[in-house]
Amino acid sequence: MTETQLHRPGAPAVSPPAGGATATRGGSRWIDHYAPEDPAFWASPQGKPVARRNLVWSVLAENIGFSVWQMFSVATAVLASIGYGFTSDQLFWLVATAGLVGAIMRVPYTFMPALLGGRNWTVVSAALLLVPVTMLVVAATTGQPYWFWVLTAITCGFGGGNFASSMANISFFYPDKEKGFALGLNAAGGNIGVAIIQLVGPLAVTAGTIAVIGGSTGTTAGGDARYVQNVALIWVPFIVLAVVGAWFGMNNLSGAKANIADQAAIARRKQTWIMSFLYIGAFGSFIGFSGAFPLVLANEFAADTYRYAFLGPLVGSLSRPFGGWLADRVGGAKVTIVTFIGQAVAIGAAIAALGAGSFGGFLASFLVLFAVVGMTNGSTYRMIPIIYRAEAAAARSADTPAQVLYRARRDTAAAVGIISAVGALGAVFIPRIVSESYLATGSVVTALGAFCGFYIACVAVTWFVYLRRGTLMQQAGV
Repeated sequence: MTETQLHRPGAPAVSPPAGGATATRGGSRWIDHYAPEDPAFWASPQGKPVARRNLVWSVLAENIGFSVWQMFSVATAVLASIGYGFTSDQLFWLVATAGLVGAIMRVPYTFMPALLGGRNWTVVSAALLLVPVTMLVVAATTGQPYWFWVLTAITCGFGGGNFASSMANISFFYPDKEKGFALGLNAAGGNIGVAIIQLVGPLAVTAGTIAVIGGSTGTTAGGDARYVQNVALIWVPFIVLAVVGAWFGMNNLSGAKANIADQAAIARRKQTWIMSFLYIGAFGSFIGFSGAFPLVLANEFAADTYRYAFLGPLVGSLSRPFGGWLADRVGGAKVTIVTFIGQAVAIGAAIAALGAGSFGGFLASFLVLFAVVGMTNGSTYRMIPIIYRAEAAAARSADTPAQVLYRARRDTAAAVGIISAVGALGAVFIPRIVSESYLATGSVVTALGAFCGFYIACVAVTWFVYLRRGTLMQQAGV
């Protein structure tokens, strides 16, 4: 099971009007009657084809959102390689700032599809991505001061919020039996956006044909012209495509309702914060290392080695479904405790490779780390619905199975908004810890040692809460 299987359940099953057509309000883009759990409706032209069309444009918008969110992971590495004038600490702050705002944005973005309509909010949220793109072009081509770069990084956080709204919206379109696969595609499409920006960005910075649009002669390092603004310019046509596609190709569902009271109540539950802690070690490691890895490579090895950084998030995105698949078969907590041990071992191997001065060994160690982190993402999210189902069953033993399942789904949907937002704070913690390590010792080794210790703590928490014999969670098979 992946992260995507856990967002709020589909809209209430409302029977379609006579004749099978869906009634609409406010134009053809509002659907008042949508019943994905009804097999006849789902098989009709108003069912699965509509869901699939909305999924396609949602994946595109979310993918671009992740890429824009992580623009500074490439831009800072380029700035470091050309000696732009910012200190290493200042560059890491840019990465961390974008990460922090993206994590915060996940909470309000979760409710936007239900409040404004999924299609409407996708149009707005995709259009908002033009703000950080424009500001990065201005910063790179007009010699703006550091505060303007920080402001640009803040606006990059808009892209981080897109994940939450996209997932919440698409979850309303699919029946439970197909929700996992559909949302799995949606999440994978977003995560791979990190790999895309780190693959395409370094190639674009040397593309003079794009730089002409930016109006800059570029900055050189060793005779190689590098245009930082190209990291942003390459996304303009795709953002426009996402806006137009969402406008004409997506729908709003009248039956999608936000339940802010449930979201607030779930914050008082102990399991919500335990899983948030573990998810920092899972998704937080993925997004945090994705942001810091290019700059670490540029600092520790040759300047151009940041070009290989895209391999990390690519491997982590591809391994995520395998972690969920394995957790479905042997148990999420069992897989999670093993993968956290694997993350600690991979960090240890990276430290050894640095000591030996081996770029190949360091890169390989981090690729293993990303692969294992991806599996942890899948396994931790497999745990969440079982946790809340176990608590729902224990809270009211007189409830029918249907009532237990309803409350479990409601609690799970509320919890994932908090868990995913807290986990995304890894995008702040990791770059800042790495930066402090460089300031204190001139090396990343101290930071890596701290991360290794954190993963060991995650191992201990996983065992004590979910695998220790006799606990409710162990009996529930979390």
